Amino acid sequence: MRLSQDMYQPLDLPIDFEAFYLGHQEPFHAYAEVHFGTRELAEEVIHEVFLQIHAGWTQLLSSGSLEQGAWAIMRRAVHDRLEREGRAPAFVINGPITQALAPALATARDKLHKMESTSGLYEAIAELPNRQFEVIVLRYILGYPTAKVAWYVGIDERTVGHHLRRGKERLRIKLGLPDDRKKPHQKGERT
Repeated sequence: MRLSQDMYQPLDLPIDFEAFYLGHQEPFHAYAEVHFGTRELAEEVIHEVFLQIHAGWTQLLSSGSLEQGAWAIMRRAVHDRLEREGRAPAFVINGPITQALAPALATARDKLHKMESTSGLYEAIAELPNRQFEVIVLRYILGYPTAKVAWYVGIDERTVGHHLRRGKERLRIKLGLPDDRKKPHQKGERT
Protein backbone atom coordinates (compact mmCIF):
# COMPACT_ATOMS: atom_id res chain seq x y z
CA MET A 1 0.00 0.00 0.00
CA ARG A 2 1.36 3.37 -0.96
CA LEU A 3 0.61 6.30 1.32
CA SER A 4 -0.66 9.50 -0.16
CA GLN A 5 1.72 12.45 -0.31
CA ASP A 6 -0.92 14.42 1.64
CA MET A 7 -0.22 12.28 4.70
CA TYR A 8 3.24 13.82 4.91
CA GLN A 9 2.04 17.42 4.76
CA PRO A 10 2.41 19.22 8.09
CA LEU A 11 -0.81 20.16 9.78
CA ASP A 12 -1.75 23.82 9.56
CA LEU A 13 -1.75 24.54 13.29
CA PRO A 14 -1.46 27.96 14.88
CA ILE A 15 2.11 28.53 16.07
CA ASP A 16 0.90 29.39 19.59
CA PHE A 17 -0.96 26.06 19.75
CA GLU A 18 2.17 24.21 18.65
CA ALA A 19 4.17 26.00 21.34
CA PHE A 20 1.50 25.16 23.92
CA TYR A 21 1.56 21.51 22.85
CA LEU A 22 5.34 21.31 23.10
CA GLY A 23 5.32 22.90 26.54
CA HIS A 24 2.47 20.84 27.98
CA GLN A 25 2.47 17.44 26.31
CA GLU A 26 5.08 15.98 28.70
CA PRO A 27 3.21 16.68 31.95
CA PHE A 28 -0.13 15.79 30.37
CA HIS A 29 1.24 12.41 29.25
CA ALA A 30 2.93 11.80 32.61
CA TYR A 31 -0.26 12.67 34.51
CA ALA A 32 -2.31 10.34 32.32
CA GLU A 33 0.26 7.54 32.54
CA VAL A 34 0.22 7.67 36.35
CA HIS A 35 -3.54 7.23 36.16
CA PHE A 36 -3.73 4.58 33.44
CA GLY A 37 -0.56 2.62 34.12
CA THR A 38 0.50 2.41 30.47
CA ARG A 39 2.05 4.90 28.10
CA GLU A 40 -0.08 3.60 25.23
CA LEU A 41 -3.39 4.38 26.91
CA ALA A 42 -2.05 7.70 28.19
CA GLU A 43 -1.05 8.70 24.65
CA GLU A 44 -4.48 7.74 23.32
CA VAL A 45 -6.29 9.86 25.89
CA ILE A 46 -3.92 12.83 25.62
CA HIS A 47 -4.21 12.77 21.82
CA GLU A 48 -7.96 13.24 22.25
CA VAL A 49 -7.32 15.95 24.84
CA PHE A 50 -5.16 17.98 22.46
CA LEU A 51 -7.80 17.59 19.73
CA GLN A 52 -10.33 19.08 22.17
CA ILE A 53 -7.94 21.86 23.14
CA HIS A 54 -7.30 22.63 19.46
CA ALA A 55 -11.03 22.68 18.72
CA GLY A 56 -11.58 25.29 21.44
CA TRP A 57 -8.24 27.07 21.00
CA THR A 58 -9.63 30.53 20.17
CA GLN A 59 -12.01 30.42 23.11
CA LEU A 60 -9.29 29.18 25.47
CA LEU A 61 -6.96 31.99 24.36
CA SER A 62 -9.59 34.64 24.97
CA SER A 63 -10.59 33.19 28.36
CA GLY A 64 -7.55 34.61 30.12
CA SER A 65 -6.82 31.27 31.77
CA LEU A 66 -5.39 29.10 29.01
CA GLU A 67 -3.41 26.75 31.27
CA GLN A 68 -6.27 26.27 33.70
CA GLY A 69 -8.77 25.64 30.91
CA ALA A 70 -6.51 23.14 29.14
CA TRP A 71 -5.66 21.43 32.43
CA ALA A 72 -9.38 21.12 33.21
CA ILE A 73 -9.99 19.48 29.80
CA MET A 74 -7.16 17.01 30.43
CA ARG A 75 -8.20 16.25 34.01
CA ARG A 76 -11.82 15.69 32.95
CA ALA A 77 -10.80 13.38 30.08
CA VAL A 78 -8.64 11.26 32.41
CA HIS A 79 -11.35 11.11 35.08
CA ASP A 80 -14.11 10.30 32.57
CA ARG A 81 -12.08 7.47 31.01
CA LEU A 82 -11.35 5.93 34.41
CA GLU A 83 -15.01 6.23 35.36
CA ARG A 84 -16.18 4.65 32.06
CA GLU A 85 -13.79 1.75 32.64
CA GLY A 86 -14.89 1.47 36.26
CA ARG A 87 -11.40 1.43 37.71
CA ALA A 88 -9.24 3.31 40.15
CA PRO A 89 -6.16 5.22 39.03
CA ALA A 90 -3.16 2.97 38.42
CA PHE A 91 -1.17 4.62 41.20
CA VAL A 92 -3.81 3.37 43.65
CA ILE A 93 -3.48 -0.15 42.30
CA ASN A 94 0.26 -0.29 41.64
CA GLY A 95 1.71 0.71 45.12
CA PRO A 96 4.23 1.02 46.93
CA ILE A 97 5.28 4.62 47.17
CA THR A 98 8.93 5.25 46.28
CA GLN A 99 9.53 8.32 48.40
CA ALA A 100 8.01 10.09 51.36
CA LEU A 101 5.48 12.70 50.40
CA ALA A 102 7.16 15.54 52.24
CA PRO A 103 8.95 16.40 55.49
CA ALA A 104 5.57 16.82 57.22
CA LEU A 105 4.85 13.18 56.36
CA ALA A 106 8.38 11.88 56.96
CA THR A 107 7.20 9.81 59.92
CA ALA A 108 4.74 8.13 57.57
CA ARG A 109 7.64 6.46 55.75
CA ASP A 110 8.41 4.13 58.66
CA LYS A 111 4.75 3.34 59.20
CA LEU A 112 4.26 2.66 55.48
CA HIS A 113 7.24 0.30 55.34
CA LYS A 114 5.79 -1.66 58.25
CA MET A 115 2.35 -1.94 56.68
CA GLU A 116 1.50 -4.83 54.38
CA SER A 117 0.12 -2.44 51.79
CA THR A 118 0.42 1.25 51.06
CA SER A 119 -2.91 1.31 49.29
CA GLY A 120 -4.37 3.33 52.17
CA LEU A 121 -2.05 6.19 51.27
CA TYR A 122 -2.84 6.01 47.57
CA GLU A 123 -6.55 5.79 48.25
CA ALA A 124 -6.27 8.80 50.57
CA ILE A 125 -4.48 10.73 47.81
CA ALA A 126 -7.21 9.79 45.34
CA GLU A 127 -9.84 11.18 47.73
CA LEU A 128 -8.25 14.64 48.00
CA PRO A 129 -10.10 17.62 46.52
CA ASN A 130 -9.16 18.19 42.86
CA ARG A 131 -6.58 20.94 43.24
CA GLN A 132 -4.85 19.27 46.22
CA PHE A 133 -4.87 15.97 44.34
CA GLU A 134 -3.32 17.55 41.24
CA VAL A 135 -0.47 19.30 43.04
CA ILE A 136 0.31 16.24 45.22
CA VAL A 137 0.45 13.98 42.13
CA LEU A 138 2.52 16.42 40.08
CA ARG A 139 4.89 17.36 42.89
CA TYR A 140 5.39 14.13 44.84
CA ILE A 141 4.43 11.27 42.54
CA LEU A 142 5.73 12.72 39.27
CA GLY A 143 8.47 14.73 41.00
CA TYR A 144 7.99 18.08 39.25
CA PRO A 145 9.40 21.15 41.04
CA THR A 146 6.89 23.60 42.47
CA ALA A 147 7.57 26.18 39.75
CA LYS A 148 6.70 23.65 37.03
CA VAL A 149 3.58 22.51 38.90
CA ALA A 150 2.46 26.14 39.09
CA TRP A 151 3.09 26.66 35.38
CA TYR A 152 1.30 23.46 34.31
CA VAL A 153 -1.74 24.04 36.47
CA GLY A 154 -1.81 27.80 35.86
CA ILE A 155 -1.59 29.02 39.44
CA ASP A 156 0.97 30.95 41.50
CA GLU A 157 3.79 29.03 43.22
CA ARG A 158 2.55 30.24 46.61
CA THR A 159 -0.88 28.81 45.79
CA VAL A 160 0.76 25.49 44.91
CA GLY A 161 2.46 25.58 48.32
CA HIS A 162 -0.88 26.27 49.98
CA HIS A 163 -2.55 23.32 48.26
CA LEU A 164 0.42 21.06 49.08
CA ARG A 165 0.23 21.99 52.77
CA ARG A 166 -3.55 21.50 52.88
CA GLY A 167 -3.31 18.19 51.01
CA LYS A 168 -0.54 16.86 53.27
CA GLU A 169 -2.52 17.86 56.35
CA ARG A 170 -5.61 16.03 55.03
CA LEU A 171 -3.47 12.97 54.34
CA ARG A 172 -1.91 13.14 57.82
CA ILE A 173 -5.37 13.23 59.43
CA LYS A 174 -6.83 10.56 57.11
CA LEU A 175 -3.92 8.19 57.81
CA GLY A 176 -3.96 8.90 61.55
CA LEU A 177 -0.36 10.14 61.64
CA PRO A 178 0.97 12.32 64.45
CA ASP A 179 1.22 16.07 64.01
CA ASP A 180 4.96 16.70 64.00
CA ARG A 181 4.77 20.38 63.12
CA LYS A 182 6.65 22.72 65.45
CA LYS A 183 4.30 24.38 67.87
CA PRO A 184 5.18 27.88 69.15
CA HIS A 185 6.21 27.98 72.78
CA GLN A 186 3.85 29.62 75.21
CA LYS A 187 5.14 32.51 77.30
CA GLY A 188 6.76 31.20 80.45
CA GLU A 189 6.99 27.65 79.07
CA ARG A 190 10.35 25.91 79.50
CA THR A 191 12.12 24.40 76.55
